[in-house]
Amino acid sequence: MQSILLVAAQFMLIALLIWPSSGLLYIWPALLLALPALALAIWTLFHNRPGNFNIRPTLKAGALLVTDGPYAWVRHPMYVCVLWMGIAAVVLYASWLKLAALMALAGVLWLKAAVEEKALRLKFPSYEEYASRVPRFIPSIR
Repeated sequence: MQSILLVAAQFMLIALLIWPSSGLLYIWPALLLALPALALAIWTLFHNRPGNFNIRPTLKAGALLVTDGPYAWVRHPMYVCVLWMGIAAVVLYASWLKLAALMALAGVLWLKAAVEEKALRLKFPSYEEYASRVPRFIPSIR
């Protein structure tokens, strides 16, 4: 039930971010922010095998632990893409409501990641070492 509520909250906040509430104020800066996020999303999708993703923070049967490619930089690259696109939406609309939605979305994704990581630690003994050296959302500069 917790995972369903987290996913529902995630999608409601994404809808709030992208649903026009005012005119599009800063199209070019928002586009410049969105393009790298889109590139990261494509890299992540091509790097991870089809069927290994789950929108809910639970593991699919036969899930594999992926620790290379974008996963060598952050443990949750798709969540990073969602947040990055959210930043672009905040810039696009220049709205305090959008900023509040983005902050709430960051909290929901943090909780989703924590739930997912609990399951990953149980299934993959090597996850603890991986998590100790790779940040959850923000890449560290080595």
